[in-house]
Amino acid sequence: MSLHPAKDAAPGNPRDSKALEPSFASDDAEVPSRWERVVPGVLFAAIAVLIGVDVVGDQLSGASGLHLGAETGVFLLALSGLAWLWRQVLLSRRRTRQLQRRLLDARADVGRLRADAAHWRSEAQSLLQGLGVAIDRQFAQWGLSAAEREVGLLLLKGLALKDIAETRGTSERTVRQQALTVYRKAGVAGRAELSAFFLEDLLLPQAAQQGS
Repeated sequence: MSLHPAKDAAPGNPRDSKALEPSFASDDAEVPSRWERVVPGVLFAAIAVLIGVDVVGDQLSGASGLHLGAETGVFLLALSGLAWLWRQVLLSRRRTRQLQRRLLDARADVGRLRADAAHWRSEAQSLLQGLGVAIDRQFAQWGLSAAEREVGLLLLKGLALKDIAETRGTSERTVRQQALTVYRKAGVAGRAELSAFFLEDLLLPQAAQQGS
């Protein structure tokens, strides 16, 4: 069992970065493909051209006004459909540009968050390593044996005596006696005072320690 909390703690989980991946609602992401935009427009344009040619031909051949009116109406509808499709193409392009900007911004935010998380993990690891060294040094000053140091560290981590016994493969009675020995050598009454010793004396800022 390591006496360094830094080796047993996990200040950050790299897999958690998956939660930072940008995601957008499915409604925003449903942008028509290139073929979905082009093919209907080509069809409407072809229909409009064919009807326009037919209307001109009917006029030249002296077709009835009703027939010409019906074909003209169909021709105008085809033009309207073509205009509507062109408007949808413009809207789709604008939506695509907006989504691309949002994606770039989200990726930049994810990059900053990952950098901040990496920086935090690095600082936390350094602090925990320093704390582990300080605890080891203090245990040595108290004259704790290797077994007592291990029990003391597990006590600081909050493990119950039964859990400590299972972790170390010893009896709970043995762990209880070792814990009492740790408290006696440290000059504290129990687990709470042992934890308070390190929280008050080791985790305070250096300036506060010097001023106390």
